[in-house]
Amino acid sequence: MTERIAHTHRGTSPARNLTDALWFPAALFLGFLFCFAPALHAPQPHHVKVVVAGPAEAASVEAVLQRQHPGGFDVTAVADGRAARRAVLDRDAMAGFTGGRHPLLYVAKANGASLEQALTTAFTPVAAEERHHLSVSDVAPTASKDLLGSTVLYFGIAWSVPGYILATTLLRAVALNRRRKLLTITGVAALFSVAGFLVAVGLGYLPDDPWAMAVAFLLTTAVATASSGLAPFAKQFFPMAGMGLFIVLSVPTSGGAAPAPLLPVFFQDLHAVMPLANGIDALRGVLYFDGAGVLRPVLVLCGWIAAGAALLGLDAWLHHRAAERRREDETPEEIEEPPVDDPALEMPTPTALPVHPHHFGEPVPSLIGIVHDTDRQPVHGVSVTVMDAKGHQLVRTSTNERGQYAATGLPEGYLSIVVSSAGHGPLVHQKLLRPGAPLRADFTVHMRHDTPPQPALSGR
Repeated sequence: MTERIAHTHRGTSPARNLTDALWFPAALFLGFLFCFAPALHAPQPHHVKVVVAGPAEAASVEAVLQRQHPGGFDVTAVADGRAARRAVLDRDAMAGFTGGRHPLLYVAKANGASLEQALTTAFTPVAAEERHHLSVSDVAPTASKDLLGSTVLYFGIAWSVPGYILATTLLRAVALNRRRKLLTITGVAALFSVAGFLVAVGLGYLPDDPWAMAVAFLLTTAVATASSGLAPFAKQFFPMAGMGLFIVLSVPTSGGAAPAPLLPVFFQDLHAVMPLANGIDALRGVLYFDGAGVLRPVLVLCGWIAAGAALLGLDAWLHHRAAERRREDETPEEIEEPPVDDPALEMPTPTALPVHPHHFGEPVPSLIGIVHDTDRQPVHGVSVTVMDAKGHQLVRTSTNERGQYAATGLPEGYLSIVVSSAGHGPLVHQKLLRPGAPLRADFTVHMRHDTPPQPALSGR
């Protein structure tokens, strides 16, 4: 068996090893190239919603804008200048324009200074058509230290990316069941939201509105819960899927570096569904627009949380079904060639478990067993050591009063299980751990004076 294992490792080519090592950084490299550069290299208006006071003026303005910026603006007529200003404050439009002898453009710097500049640049020729000078009114100015209106992006990243990292670290916490992991996510999200808000307000980067903490909490929880739900299904591709969703796609489409109306249409569509983008939209609505336009992004964040919880529930149900099928149809195990391991950035930590009936949603054991003596009586306090194929110790535990032991977080492949206790001869058994169901290894230990000349194992 040792020769067969060695032969399998020798059969892995250097090219395969190099491919396994480089596929993830290569995918991440391409993701940055084809997401950040196309989205942010040349921000310009794409179907920016603006309103104009008066139907006749709206038609004239639309003609000028379409001539200079084809497809750049969607113009709607409103009754008067007051309605134009109100549309910007209600976030129904990015700008409101009134013509006449004193043309006035209503904008909101809170939507981003680059958008304010792009709108001013676009509407200056509109006023020049009538040989008038354009005046600009900022109806939603930002905090004193947020000169570009982009500080919400940096705090949004601080509240979202650690949510993904939290999910990856919780993968290693195999002793925590799903309920405790969700409670951990909730507690960490609450802590981060409060701490981030206090820093932002204390340094003068954001206005003092406590509702921002609720948005921050939803953002962190959404990313962490969705990542946790995605991990069991993405398996070794989880780092690429997680970073692709919550960093590579999220940052350029967030509307922070370049406001969403200045992004290409494809990235505007992504902006509508990504958690970071909706977190930033909700933060802007809370901090600068008296809650206008907050409901939709909050519902999107809640949708990500619900999707992550549903994936966690589905994974728990699939594990439960697999365990039930294994118990109903348990057959003798055939020794096969060990599977080729897929590379993963985050591996579970081997951990001893308390022995009790497995409940739905609790950590699934990788290894279980019972130790009896020759009279079929359970042996308490027997030391059980699990080692990998190279002889490295993975975990050590001992049997309970019923002779039972259990462990989880073990790597797939061949394992060596060693049992020993005072007064009994040691036993060693090698078994193959496959995915989908716990490996069972039972032992019958002998008193030292009854120990046969060669160590023997009774395992099932």
